[in-house]
Amino acid sequence: MKFKISEQIATIKPYEAGKPLKEVQREYQIAHVIKLASNENPIGFSPKVYDAVAQNMKDMNRYPEFSNFLLCNKLSKKFHVAPENIVIGNGSDDIIALLAHGFLNPGDEALMPLSSFLMYEISVKTAKGIPVMVPLSDFSTNLEGLVEKISAKTRLIFITNPFNPTGSTITYDEFDEFADKVPEDVIIIVDEAYIEFVRNDAVYNSLKNPLQDPRIVTLRTFSKAYGLAGFRVGYGIMDSEIAQILNRIRQPFNVNTLAQAAAFAAIDDEQFLNKSIQTTHDGLDFLFKELGNLGLLCLPTQSNFLMINLKTDATQVFEEMLKSGVIVRSMKSYGFDTFLRVNTGTKEENVTFIQALKKVLKK
Repeated sequence: MKFKISEQIATIKPYEAGKPLKEVQREYQIAHVIKLASNENPIGFSPKVYDAVAQNMKDMNRYPEFSNFLLCNKLSKKFHVAPENIVIGNGSDDIIALLAHGFLNPGDEALMPLSSFLMYEISVKTAKGIPVMVPLSDFSTNLEGLVEKISAKTRLIFITNPFNPTGSTITYDEFDEFADKVPEDVIIIVDEAYIEFVRNDAVYNSLKNPLQDPRIVTLRTFSKAYGLAGFRVGYGIMDSEIAQILNRIRQPFNVNTLAQAAAFAAIDDEQFLNKSIQTTHDGLDFLFKELGNLGLLCLPTQSNFLMINLKTDATQVFEEMLKSGVIVRSMKSYGFDTFLRVNTGTKEENVTFIQALKKVLKK
């Protein structure tokens, strides 16, 4: 290439998304395909979202609401914070990038677990910062390892709870002990994309008592439990001074009109949210039982997915599953060569997955 690009950009490994459902249908000439690879909600989204989106279609010749006013106010009431403490993003990825660009100067460091959500690393590098990776400890976030890596250049620390891709969690006691060791001028970003699925009350939830610590930035999404992945809506709850910086640099119309309306409507449907969570829990219980019967080890999880140790090259199994019309996720790119990650589906999809896996493992 004759054009010069940033050295940091040149080192970025492209984000690898889950295999698209329609691509598998075309490639393998399979009419019926199920996707259990991207931690999506298998039961869709609230019926209230359909109505809200339909009502707002007439306004699509207009720009979206700049401040996300209605959605911010709805979230402020739900979590008992001020609208000034909320930043809405085009997915939580958007807010991750805003934090990196808002608080990293060239050469500043951001700490994160290895391996974790690739957008942490990508956002830090595009902001000319330096990502500092801390390997997991027994498939869990190594909090002590993160503390040991803190330097005078550290500005951000990324924590994911529950952790993707392993499903592990951080308890209140563990988080408090960790936070006590973090300097006052370092922002702790707690990504809680899967928090709604947690069953263990001991797991740290940053919004149980929000804004007690100005260093903590909470990230949440409507993509998982609310089933709005295609709309791309995420939000952050944080100290108002941090929120002010992010709102200063975010794109003026970063969340489209239909996405704002969808998220606003989804919040009100507690019945759907509870159904979504129960479907996930039922699916996990079923999968753990069936996979255990196959003699397979599954990592404990508090999310809507689980990791399965096949004790063989998981990529080969992943490819054979594709031919059976079942999309799961090989964890080779995360460094877990023998693991598959599978999110829960509907009851029928979970049964289909188990049946397909049995056939593949017998080959």
